[in-house]
Amino acid sequence: MNKISSSWIQWSLVILMALSCFGLMLNSSLKESATMDELAHIPSGYSYVRYLDYRLNPEHPPLIKAISAIPLLFLDTEFPINKTSWQQDVNGQWTAGTQFLYELGNDADKIINWARLGPMLLTIILVIFIYIWAQELIGRRWALLPTFLFSFSPTVLTHGHYVTTDIGAALGIFLATYYFIKFLFSPSRKHLIWAGLAFGIAQLMKFSAVLLIPFFIFLIIVFFIWKINLERKNIILRIFKYIGWLISVFIIGYVLVYAVYFIFTFNYPIEKQVSDTEFILTSFAGGTDPTIETCNSLRCLAEINIYMAGNKVLRPAGQYLLGVLMVIQRSSGGNTAYFLGEVSARGWWNYFPVVFALKEPIPSLILIGLALILGSWSIIKKFKIQSASWRTKFKIFTDYLGTHFAEFSMLVFVIFYWLYSIKSPLNIGIRHILPTMPFIYILSTGALKKWISSKTIESESFWKRIANVAFDFIKTSFKSVVIIILIIWYLMEALFASPHYLSYFNQFGGGTENGYQYVVDSNYDWGQDLKRLKKFTEENLSPNEKIAVDYFGGGSPKYYLGDQTQTWWSAKGNPKNKGINWLAISINNLQVALGKTHSDFQRNPEDEYRWLKQIRDPYKPDARAGMSIFIYKL
Repeated sequence: MNKISSSWIQWSLVILMALSCFGLMLNSSLKESATMDELAHIPSGYSYVRYLDYRLNPEHPPLIKAISAIPLLFLDTEFPINKTSWQQDVNGQWTAGTQFLYELGNDADKIINWARLGPMLLTIILVIFIYIWAQELIGRRWALLPTFLFSFSPTVLTHGHYVTTDIGAALGIFLATYYFIKFLFSPSRKHLIWAGLAFGIAQLMKFSAVLLIPFFIFLIIVFFIWKINLERKNIILRIFKYIGWLISVFIIGYVLVYAVYFIFTFNYPIEKQVSDTEFILTSFAGGTDPTIETCNSLRCLAEINIYMAGNKVLRPAGQYLLGVLMVIQRSSGGNTAYFLGEVSARGWWNYFPVVFALKEPIPSLILIGLALILGSWSIIKKFKIQSASWRTKFKIFTDYLGTHFAEFSMLVFVIFYWLYSIKSPLNIGIRHILPTMPFIYILSTGALKKWISSKTIESESFWKRIANVAFDFIKTSFKSVVIIILIIWYLMEALFASPHYLSYFNQFGGGTENGYQYVVDSNYDWGQDLKRLKKFTEENLSPNEKIAVDYFGGGSPKYYLGDQTQTWWSAKGNPKNKGINWLAISINNLQVALGKTHSDFQRNPEDEYRWLKQIRDPYKPDARAGMSIFIYKL
């Protein structure tokens, strides 16, 4: 088979995987209601592209929201432009979102499903770029494996179709890293511009992409060390050249950021931008109270931010800085969450490793674990030279960089990003480490390729050589069969989990039906099953019956259930006392109410569903809407 035919077949497989990924996401999307963050992101994006006004949802960059909103421009929709949520409220994103989707006569499901096409498209683009970079590093055939793992990852199939910043962050960081490394090895004006634009796109996807700044600084330092080890001349000149390159990438990127923010703040009244910024930053790092004489760095940034908001030239940059400061504020404050039977607002250091182990499919964990062992052993063997000097070991390291700088960069980013995530008290979902998954899959595949292709040491004896060839064939065949079995298992996990990808847990986590026992929020219950609750009421309740609903998410029980629903919570007591015989509770709310409280978290007794525990086991509902809403017949 010639190279052209082989390439055509492999690209056909990539397209098939991309289309399958899209089909699975679309099928899931059509059956789900809005998730919690989509209630804010969808109307915000619409306001950016329709009104060029950035007053809503400044704590997230605009790009993925704006992309998602473009199809909405062709729909006949009403927006709460004349409501208090838009005119007077400070960042009235939740109220405006509720009004836009559910209260102004718009078709909420049509808006949600059209908006989700944007992130699905970005997911497909990332699938293709994973193959492009992987084939450059490990060859066309092996590049299919990380592409496959990403395309059918339950985490990707979940967050790849929601209007949130997570898949955008993964795409932006992947592209920025790819083009930055490409520029380092082939410096040219074209590659510099692409590296800068990709860096800017990453910043416009999610504010955590600001971590690319120290990451790129580290990479260029390592690259410089490798270069001067090869050729020790013009060192001072090279230092200034590399610094210039780095600054140029950042400048190009932030020019793009400024341009996009300039467009989306064009009709944002400057007076409101100033007042909104002041209000949001009032409690930030001590506030902006002039009676406070000290000025720590964060408070000074807040004051600078307010000044920028009032400057016609600087206010786009001011709106970007406001988002960064809000993320810092949010991250330091944590978020109330349930994890392994405990409720806390300060987070857990082991949250992300445990959640990854419970939500990543077991065949993938086996492949990643095997690759980690093989990679670690390879590194140990290379540096386990007792008599070698540090100079010799450094030479081994620089030789490795010369042939594996991209893999080294991926590994550094995975370690860096995971350490940052583990340290953060904001523990609300595996989606926060989604940007590392393409790198993990590529690195794992690279290690597996070496494992498969490893050969027995040649022998001078003819018969021993024959035996070695036979042994290598059997060994390679066995390894290949193992990987093929794991791939089939992985695909089956994705297909059988459909369409409940958000609630997916592997067998270690009790499977999709029982994963709520370990962790909830965007790992299990983000409000996606409200349409399924509607279907349940239609099939099981008479038209005159009501159901009490304690719901967590971005949907509206009133919109979907009409007069049959009654908003409920624990402190209201037993709905049966009000003549309501049905109760539905989002499992996220139930776990936060029932979980053991950490010392840093206080919960009122009336919020603990004690009355429900007295009459039945809350974990044995009579029915479930999807996976995340427990339904009780009282």
